[in-house]
Amino acid sequence: MTIRLAEVQDGDAPQDEVRLAELLGALSFALDLTEGQPIGHCVRATWIGIETGRELGLPPMQLWELYYTVMLKDLGCSSNAARICELYLSDDIGIKRGFKTVGDSLPKVLGFVLSHTGRRSPLADRLRAVLNIVQNGGAIVDDLIQTRCHRGAEIAASLRFPATVSQGIYALDEHWNGAGRPDRLEGAAIPIYARIALLAQVAEVFHAAAGPEAALAEIAKRTGTWFDPHVAAAFERAAARPGFWDTLASPDVAATVMAMEPGRSLIRVDEDYLDDIARAFAKVIDSKSPFTSGHSERVAVYADMVAGEMGWDPERRRWLRRAALLHDIGKLGVSNAILDKNGKLDDEEWREMRGHAALSESILARVPVFREMARIGGGHHERLDGKGYPRGLKEAEIETETRIVSVADVFDALTADRPYRAAMSIEAALDIMRRDVGLAFDPGCLAALERAVLRIEGDLRRAA
Repeated sequence: MTIRLAEVQDGDAPQDEVRLAELLGALSFALDLTEGQPIGHCVRATWIGIETGRELGLPPMQLWELYYTVMLKDLGCSSNAARICELYLSDDIGIKRGFKTVGDSLPKVLGFVLSHTGRRSPLADRLRAVLNIVQNGGAIVDDLIQTRCHRGAEIAASLRFPATVSQGIYALDEHWNGAGRPDRLEGAAIPIYARIALLAQVAEVFHAAAGPEAALAEIAKRTGTWFDPHVAAAFERAAARPGFWDTLASPDVAATVMAMEPGRSLIRVDEDYLDDIARAFAKVIDSKSPFTSGHSERVAVYADMVAGEMGWDPERRRWLRRAALLHDIGKLGVSNAILDKNGKLDDEEWREMRGHAALSESILARVPVFREMARIGGGHHERLDGKGYPRGLKEAEIETETRIVSVADVFDALTADRPYRAAMSIEAALDIMRRDVGLAFDPGCLAALERAVLRIEGDLRRAA
């Protein structure tokens, strides 16, 4: 199934229509978290990319495809986070943030590796990690970028975008001189959307760090090696127009970018498409750690089973499944050094881990069609006795939907492998949860989960 486009004029959109630009633009803030970029990076890069595309004379349909290529360029970035943590013995988010400004200079790359690898690790472990990166750097980068590119293209396709958008995301790290990845494409063999998206990414990073002059200087320095000279020249013309940098630095730039979707097209985002979008971003979330693979999908299944046992109608269950799929989106802002730690978290790490719930709420609250779900993202670690986080809510303050997702979330966490223990049996997990009934867990929700799980187990035994 592909996206359906309907051309509309200003003011023609029905009041209850969901605009794809607003929905994915807001969700792109989650992608900024996993790349360690300031919130709004993907949106600001989209502004740069579209203005550059217009200078190149791209027609409206190509501008529309470019718009979503740049906005969603980081769809696959969570998939290599665990590997980066493992290689650098460090915070994956900090590594990604810092590497964006390094470039190709060998002294700078080596300096970055030496200064960022294993800073909190024993000296022997740090030296082994540095030597591994220095000796096997090419193969390591190939592996990391291949993983990210394939995953990003795959998720873009699941969002119903045309192959040209997926190809642009896949080829984001190709360089004009053929020294990029994943396929070392050269010159015009690189998709035009990828050429523009890479330039927009670099320009935004340097502008955010040091202003317009730094962005222009960095683009000029890499033109002919990283960047297509024609694309770079178009960017320079766009950047010279009055208001370009002011718009980029404006607090209202997100609203500007949402309103500038090329062709003024309204995407008919129906219920099925909303399901696809929730599932796609659940894949982004669960790709962050090998220990959370499939977690969001399973929580959605368990939550739906509980709601079914409680007699909820199909429409309400569908809404709950989406909320469950997205409840952990804030984990994209938590380092894998914490998510995958094989041992007890220290106080600072625990504060960062606890912060993922508030991040989930903040991101979902930006999406009008998902705004009502934000309270579930923010509250799924609250407890009936008030000892949960982040707000310490008590029983009367926690809605039934949040209680259901909390039960589903903990049940899946107990029955899946974690860095610090193997998966528990279903009975062992339920036994642990029963001890906290009425304190952490709603009695009715837990009872509904037990009935649903035991019935499925019985069905499987009979089928066997």
